[in-house]
Amino acid sequence: MWARLLRLLGYVAYAGAVLLIFIAAGYISFNAFVRSGAIAVPELVGLTESEARSRLADAGLELRVDDGDRRFDDQVPEGRILQQDPVQGSVVKQGTAVEAVVSLGQELVEVPDLAGQALQAAQVTLHAAGLGLGRTAGVFSATGAAGTVVDQSPRPGAKVGRAQAVNLFLCLEGRAETFVMPDLVYRRFDVVRSFFEGRGFRFGSVKFESYEGISPGVVLRQYPPPGHPLRLQDVISLVVSTPDRGVG
Repeated sequence: MWARLLRLLGYVAYAGAVLLIFIAAGYISFNAFVRSGAIAVPELVGLTESEARSRLADAGLELRVDDGDRRFDDQVPEGRILQQDPVQGSVVKQGTAVEAVVSLGQELVEVPDLAGQALQAAQVTLHAAGLGLGRTAGVFSATGAAGTVVDQSPRPGAKVGRAQAVNLFLCLEGRAETFVMPDLVYRRFDVVRSFFEGRGFRFGSVKFESYEGISPGVVLRQYPPPGHPLRLQDVISLVVSTPDRGVG
């Protein structure tokens, strides 16, 4: 029994000695490494190249930038560090070069001119340019065909970020000029017809009725009535007192 106990104590003592040797070796190696000039890499992301070089120089490190590996980024402004290797907090020896990627900033694209395009065609053009369709609104315009783009925001040629939405203004059906229908009752039909036909209006139904006490060729009733909106495409109908001769 005592022999087993002594043997067990010997194993424990041996294991403890090995552990102490391992800890001591690690401590000595770490101290030797630190004394040899080891340093923690500082944070460089977001700094300009000059700021990054200065910060690394203070730590005894160097900056290495590959100009052929610059990248677009929506968050990091142009000319600032986008990525670094080794990353912040890594322990390296003094004199080590930290490789960095510099941001080109947000990638910009040119807004195409969409004037005269139908909505579906404008969407295809925007997609091909890397842009999106924003809001659409209808407006009256004398310069465009109905349903086509007559204006846009941002304007053509503007430089915007990729995937930027472009708002479109589409031409509505032409709005005809509107007049107010005058009172034609008791006016001479020949004068009324000359006046309206000379301005592009057209007559529909013109009926003739005899009316006691009214001279022939006088307007008795009208449609549209007085005060009603009147457009060139509207048809004017009249009832006229019977003339002495047929009205051509």
